[in-house]
Amino acid sequence: MSCTIPTHFEDVASSTISPIDHNSPEDDLIRHPIWHCMLAGGFGGAIGDSVMHSLDTVKTRQQGAPHVVQYRNMINAYKTILVKEGVIRGLYGGYGAAMLGSFPSAALFFGTYETMKRVMIGELGINDTVTHLTAGFMGDFVSSIVYVPSEVLKTRLQLQGQFNNPHFHSGYNYRSLVDAIGTIIRQEGVSALFYGYKATLVRDLPFSALQFAFYEKFRDLAIRYRTGVPTEEFDYNVELSTGAAAGGLAGILTTPLDVIKTRVQTQSPDLSSRDHLNNSILASLRKVFQTEGIVGLFSGVGPRFVWTSVQSSIMLLLYQMALRQMNDWKH
Repeated sequence: MSCTIPTHFEDVASSTISPIDHNSPEDDLIRHPIWHCMLAGGFGGAIGDSVMHSLDTVKTRQQGAPHVVQYRNMINAYKTILVKEGVIRGLYGGYGAAMLGSFPSAALFFGTYETMKRVMIGELGINDTVTHLTAGFMGDFVSSIVYVPSEVLKTRLQLQGQFNNPHFHSGYNYRSLVDAIGTIIRQEGVSALFYGYKATLVRDLPFSALQFAFYEKFRDLAIRYRTGVPTEEFDYNVELSTGAAAGGLAGILTTPLDVIKTRVQTQSPDLSSRDHLNNSILASLRKVFQTEGIVGLFSGVGPRFVWTSVQSSIMLLLYQMALRQMNDWKH
């Protein structure tokens, strides 16, 4: 995934879509301004998150309420929330909070990711795979200042469902997003908006690093395999399939970290110290494993796989499409 579009097939096939292809002249590549990358990334990220929000709600319920029988199966959980709580307050609970951080955090991510790629590959000549892992890692780190508070609000509102929810009691009962922000700050302090910051970074930094390293490699291999003749044609199948494979695989591998992040951010402050997960990721992983086994560590893996694969494919497809559209407008 790059802000640089090869203008000849040979450029595509001989690189992992890096800003500068070591095997071809830099003049053969369309170098997009960083702000184009940020706009395209923000657009793709927001649309992808919007489409997949309901499934993210199901995953959050499964991870945050593992003992609720109706939520143990993905299909049953989806149906239960839809029938009992509806779309807006149920499946799309916390949507406003998600959108609060979605566009700006994705824009920051893609801006950082592309900048690091240009410096590491183009100026320092660092290995492509190392660059993609590092750029994905750092892109997520920079954007975390925006998306972590949004994630805290989102997960609590998703777990809560509707106000005065008669079907499920999460320990939270906010009237709205604004009420949630005010209540959390008033009762728990501003720092509460960053609950689970460490757990979120431990989940998301490796996820983004793996996702974009996989994407760059899968996309390169797919183009080599599918294209037998020189072409500049945009291939929707390649974009969708490689984005889905990269996101889905990275999502599965980081599911245990996602479970801990969700539990830390949504656990009630009234829990006894024996049941309370602390900031030690390893200790929290051990506690979940001891009480719930491997099933507990991978609770919500089904919805997470579907969410990360589909969201990733949508986001990266729209990212590439938006870049090309902005390039057409410029010319």
